[in-house]
Amino acid sequence: MKKGIYLFLTVLIVACRKEKGNIISLLKSRRTIHLILILLIINIGELTAQKTKEVKKVVNENFEKESTPIQKSSTNLKNIKLEYDIPSNKAIEVAIIGAGVSGLYSAYRLTKDENTALPADQIQIFEMSNRIGGRLESVQLPGMTITGELGGMRYLTSQKIVTSLIQNVFKEELKHVDFPMGNDANLFGYFRKQRIKMNAWEIAQEKGEKLETHYYLNEKDLGYSPNQLFNKLIYDVLIADPWFEMHFGQYIEKISKYDYSFKITREQWNIIKPKLTYHFPGPYSGMKVNDIGFWNLIKDQVSQEGFNFLADAGGYYSNTINWNAAEALPYMIGDFSSSTVTYRTIEGGYDLIAYALADAYLKEKGANIWMGNRLVTFDKQTSGKYKYKLKFFHEKSKTIWTLETNKIILAIPRRSLELLDQNNFFFDKDTQEVFQKNIASVIKEPSLKILMGFEEPWWIEDFKTYDGHSITDLPIRQCYYFGVDQNDSHSLLLGSYNDMRSVTFWQGLTKSQTKGESNLKLFTPRATKRIKGDEFKSRLLENQATQVMVDEAMNQIRELHGRPEIPYPYVTWYKDWSQDPFGGGYHAWKSNYDIAKTMAYMRNPNPKESIYICGEAYSDQQGWVEGAFCVAERMLEDYFNLKRPNWIPSNYYLGW
Repeated sequence: MKKGIYLFLTVLIVACRKEKGNIISLLKSRRTIHLILILLIINIGELTAQKTKEVKKVVNENFEKESTPIQKSSTNLKNIKLEYDIPSNKAIEVAIIGAGVSGLYSAYRLTKDENTALPADQIQIFEMSNRIGGRLESVQLPGMTITGELGGMRYLTSQKIVTSLIQNVFKEELKHVDFPMGNDANLFGYFRKQRIKMNAWEIAQEKGEKLETHYYLNEKDLGYSPNQLFNKLIYDVLIADPWFEMHFGQYIEKISKYDYSFKITREQWNIIKPKLTYHFPGPYSGMKVNDIGFWNLIKDQVSQEGFNFLADAGGYYSNTINWNAAEALPYMIGDFSSSTVTYRTIEGGYDLIAYALADAYLKEKGANIWMGNRLVTFDKQTSGKYKYKLKFFHEKSKTIWTLETNKIILAIPRRSLELLDQNNFFFDKDTQEVFQKNIASVIKEPSLKILMGFEEPWWIEDFKTYDGHSITDLPIRQCYYFGVDQNDSHSLLLGSYNDMRSVTFWQGLTKSQTKGESNLKLFTPRATKRIKGDEFKSRLLENQATQVMVDEAMNQIRELHGRPEIPYPYVTWYKDWSQDPFGGGYHAWKSNYDIAKTMAYMRNPNPKESIYICGEAYSDQQGWVEGAFCVAERMLEDYFNLKRPNWIPSNYYLGW
């Protein structure tokens, strides 16, 4: 105990010096909470000299640099007025189906265009659910102001539309912050029961060694980190094609054994992708890379064991499924295997970009977003002022009602398209074979998340840091440490972020969605020192993971961290994006499709009809909000004659 008191005073003196002797300022600061947390986590009574040294180092590091900005609560934008009834005006010019980001963006642009803006009462949005944002959903668990992301959670600074909306158009409403990816030197990888720090490959390389893993890789592939091996195989495929080397070879470079440089623009990639040929002996020799699946290509380059290594250690199974290999190459270089990528998000939650668009649109006279109104079908009219009659189901009254319009924007993903009436003139499977084939041109990629709230940031003992993420081949796949609440020690963990085949592992542990079947017991949130049990609202309780799911997730989290004593969370929030109407968290192009033609086709499948489709699914930036924005902007410029706004660079490439 005396040692503990001595240590506390020693550390307090160190901290006070950092505050230039101002003990009152120190005691009022958030850093004091961090200091106390560190002391609580470590068993003070059993501290050795080495442990004391480590604690002093942690405190010094935390005072010398600010931790990643905490996402504070920002709810003003979410106080927008949404309509839950049936509209009285049942004849409009443009009906937008879906209040996700592409639908909201379309409504915003159509009512704000400098030259051809339409009256807002003639542009209405219809949403089947009780919230806007689509696959963006930011939530705050009770007892903390940190925001958790159930859906999309970040953007790249190279993505000009979303970046400009946040930093220019809505700069008064939105504040961008760095997304907390963490430092690989502090974070775990856990693969085939081998626990390492995620910079272990680079550490070994600096020593002239090759990290030994539990994967039996080809001799030529030993020693490469997952990102480095992705870059190596992509470089090898590109440089092996004489056509590529002649026209674009100057844009890629092998800097060293493990490091590569790629300086190819999105526009250049769209020239390369349809023409790139595979020049390696074997079953795919001479084939266009566009016609090869990415799994096929990876196996051919680095073996099936190499594929398993990349699929496991890369963090996302969706990156290595058998999607279009030509589309996969730039995706992996630009998003997941580059060390220079900068991720950002919005303070208060990434879904605030959707609310900012909705708020701006709703400020126009006559603008409305009609919630709980599901489009069932639509037909052509042979007479009258309006071309189409839409049939909606109103959830609140359980009634069917109709709307007339001249233009329809289907701002919805593949699965939502499939849920519409497939026997009407537009979707008819017997007469619209090309359209049906192109709807199926993308893979629906399941994605599932489990958010957890803890009373203490127990991971500080592992990493000496508050935020970042770790990767494993266990079914939880990824853990994101979102930080510590600025008011107390409550901490947020994305306990599982998984996709594709690992989603089915968790679906077997969910509550039954079928009437008459027994439901698994839901996890029961518990009170803490800061929050009472009666503060848990019904929406939160309905979205708890099941108890068995939490039990399983905690077993895996403990195995990942090598610590059996990690406590249970006090609250959870579970989201499975594979459920209708989404069908998946994101999408990927299939091989053997002409992507350029398919993308253009899907924006207006029938040139004789004023029916348009936009969203992330059929974009060249799948899985990103920017993909949805680019497709919507291209659609609006091509079919609604909108002029590109000055906040989007005139030379910014929107894709095919």
